[in-house]
Amino acid sequence: MDDPGIKVNVSPSQWKLIYLTIAVGVAGLLYRLLVYRHLEQTALLFIGIPSTLSILLALTPKPKSATGGILKGITIAILLSGPLLHEGFICIVMASPLFYLAGLIVGLLQDGSRRNRHTNLSCVVLVLLPMSLEGTAARLSFNREETVKVSRVVDASELEVESALSRSPRTNLPLPLYGRMGFPRPTDAHGEGLAIGDTRTVHFAGGEGRPGDLVLRVQESRPGYIRFEAVSDGSKIAHWLTWEFSETEWTAVDAHHTKVTWTLHFRRQLDPAWYFRPWERYAVGLAANYLISANATPERP
Repeated sequence: MDDPGIKVNVSPSQWKLIYLTIAVGVAGLLYRLLVYRHLEQTALLFIGIPSTLSILLALTPKPKSATGGILKGITIAILLSGPLLHEGFICIVMASPLFYLAGLIVGLLQDGSRRNRHTNLSCVVLVLLPMSLEGTAARLSFNREETVKVSRVVDASELEVESALSRSPRTNLPLPLYGRMGFPRPTDAHGEGLAIGDTRTVHFAGGEGRPGDLVLRVQESRPGYIRFEAVSDGSKIAHWLTWEFSETEWTAVDAHHTKVTWTLHFRRQLDPAWYFRPWERYAVGLAANYLISANATPERP
């Protein structure tokens, strides 16, 4: 008697789950490879991996809509990425529009190929591959040097502002909403003086990454002007941008009001530039405004 064998029936929904698991697993392996090669800050992570994930999801057998299936799969992958890829919540939130953009491009091309034989999924290479290579080499990177300036009039005399700047920054002021979304927070600061060589140390903790210190040193000082250079940064913020130096200028408006201008110079570390540059400039602008309140405005009883 012949052995009829064992027949396993796999439903379409089960096949979709299998393909999704494989796709997420491949994305996880690619992420580990990028980390190993120190490319996790480049567009290969933020565009390359979601593009690969989208292509794999587009190849799922007989989906009703490639675009819908891809966006659903990306959503599930994003929800799983925290424990799977050990990425922080803020990184996931910041990068998710890029994931969905890559998914839309792949999905629309795949759906178009079903309606038009002249459209092919391989066209995605012409669109997304060049975008994925930004930051992988110096010649494939845009200018990273950034400067953000914020000015504000504070209710204090010129001498009071100078006195406040000579002390340690306060860290007990409420951060703006954007700064409370998972970024490391300044929890302690020490150091004083406006003489060349005087230092400030700001401790960052909470949010994403391990606690660390940002160390600053007075590089130039004259009446109405002080410049701090960044000596070191052990916080998670250094993964996104590199502080270079800050400039603070203050001039009297009248006897009781002073105009303070805080300028921060930094180097962007994340790619692609067209996406992360506006986000980083916005965050640094909030930081400069916070510093005017925390470091240049006298604390009233």
